[in-house]
Amino acid sequence: MNYIHHYKSPVGGITLAGNGEALTGLWFDGQKYYPEDLNNNYRHLELPVFKQAVKWLDIYFSGACPDFTPPLYIEDTKFRESVWNILLSIPYGKTMSYKEIAEKLGYKRMSAQAVGGAVGHNPISIIIPCHRVVGSNGKLTGYAGGLDKKMYLLKLEGADMKGLYL
Repeated sequence: MNYIHHYKSPVGGITLAGNGEALTGLWFDGQKYYPEDLNNNYRHLELPVFKQAVKWLDIYFSGACPDFTPPLYIEDTKFRESVWNILLSIPYGKTMSYKEIAEKLGYKRMSAQAVGGAVGHNPISIIIPCHRVVGSNGKLTGYAGGLDKKMYLLKLEGADMKGLYL
């Protein structure tokens, strides 16, 4: 069985999804790649994992770095999962380029586009921090939740915005 929970953030509504044990999704309401069937095929239910995720989000949106991660469950291609694991390693308030992620994976420059596709399809936004990924030239691109939210999140974290642009 799959479950959902709604959260009101300073940048809009967020829908959390879970399987009863772990968080399986976190999307800004209406964002690109938002699952169309989410509200129809999932039950609303208070779960311990949602309480943990809400606590994480409350800490995060207060401007602090949470010192824990709620249980996560992601299942996709090996490539996407490896990209998302690298995203989890990007420190709070720091950024990494698509090219750097491709290099960490051992791929050449051309695969930065493939990395961008994986980053864009990240099912657990914010907690798996896809907003911390930027173009190698500093361009703020490719955030499914919207570039306004990406900028807000980076500023909230105190990221060095010099050299970053839209």
